Amino acid sequence: MAVYTVSQVSQHVKEVLESDPLLADVLVEGEVSNLRVSSAGHSYFSLKDDQALLNCVMFRGQPGAELLAGGTAVLVHGRLQFYEPRGTTDFMVDLAMAAGVGELALELERLTLRLEAEGLFDESRKRPLPSFPKVIGVVTSPSGAVFHDIQNVIQRRYPLVELLLAPSLVQGPKAAAEIVSAIEGLNRDGRADVIVLARGGGALEELWPFNEEIVARAIYASHIPTVSAIGHETDFTISDRVADLRAPTPSAAAEIVAPDQYVLRQQLDEVLAYLDRAWAYQVDSRRDDVARLSGNLEGILPDTGNWRRKVDDIARGAGITLTNRLKIIRMQVENREDRVRALDPVATLRRGYSVVQKRVTGQVVTNLDQVEDGDALSITVSDGQVEATAGHAVKPKTVIRKKKAVAAGAGMERLI
Repeated sequence: MAVYTVSQVSQHVKEVLESDPLLADVLVEGEVSNLRVSSAGHSYFSLKDDQALLNCVMFRGQPGAELLAGGTAVLVHGRLQFYEPRGTTDFMVDLAMAAGVGELALELERLTLRLEAEGLFDESRKRPLPSFPKVIGVVTSPSGAVFHDIQNVIQRRYPLVELLLAPSLVQGPKAAAEIVSAIEGLNRDGRADVIVLARGGGALEELWPFNEEIVARAIYASHIPTVSAIGHETDFTISDRVADLRAPTPSAAAEIVAPDQYVLRQQLDEVLAYLDRAWAYQVDSRRDDVARLSGNLEGILPDTGNWRRKVDDIARGAGITLTNRLKIIRMQVENREDRVRALDPVATLRRGYSVVQKRVTGQVVTNLDQVEDGDALSITVSDGQVEATAGHAVKPKTVIRKKKAVAAGAGMERLI
């Protein structure tokens, strides 16, 4: 026979004991005795019945520790563990409840604690509901009274909204899967602004689909805000904890998600009345401002009558000055016209003078030395020209010089 050390035997016992799946997840009901709480807050006690005793350890912070008291009957959950240094077998308790609550209640508590530790119930992740939804998705049984009640409340409060029913079983072993499918379907559809998860009251077993983990995770994954309305006001499920808002009843959920049209009308009337008062106040205030400004302007405006008289005087003086100036300019113009007329060669010709030019060169003849016998001449008078030929020129001794000119073809003779 082989010889083993204490450590080897202890290790074998530990492995055998702790590898048994039955002993790793155990519910035990018994009476608390020998309770001792360490300075660190851990509880050490025995759980006994009329035939046996089990050593138990419950670390600080585990739910239900406050229920432990000598002589109290409790239902505890945990696992068996072999503690090698002392050679003892201890029951490591992770949950304690009052005796008689049943396995479903214990399972509900266990799942609640686990999901809470994962953060599914955190208030920080919960979203506000839309104030004026256009479409409300409803997950419930199409044959029950719940959907009918929701319809009546919505029609009375806010008939503008559309109800979109996602039918589902709400009781029985297949209900949880159908609830999950309905929630996911509304999310894929995308029309609903908010989802109401509803059913009537019932026992814990009847409401159990709403305590299923898959339903809790479907609510948590929904990108549409969700309102849970399961059972009566005293019923509380895991779905209520995960949802963005819990309503005590399905009818209350309908009132929560839909605004009241009568309240809206009252608010609208109040707003309109406020706007009327504000408008009237603004008009009166502006009227007073205009009157005040008008009074101020009357005090600072110049004497327009006095300035008007001054302008009239200036205009009159300017008119006289301008008239005199125009008279002077007119006299100057007339004087220049007379001087121009005096210099007009045609006027000179009208007085009996003429202009003699050499026909070939156009040179004006001003003395006899410029003309030779036979030169062709052109004589300009006031009303035309006369062609002539120069004859013999005689230079008299007197101041008057004479020259005979014969008009071509006319035989006229004139002293020039």
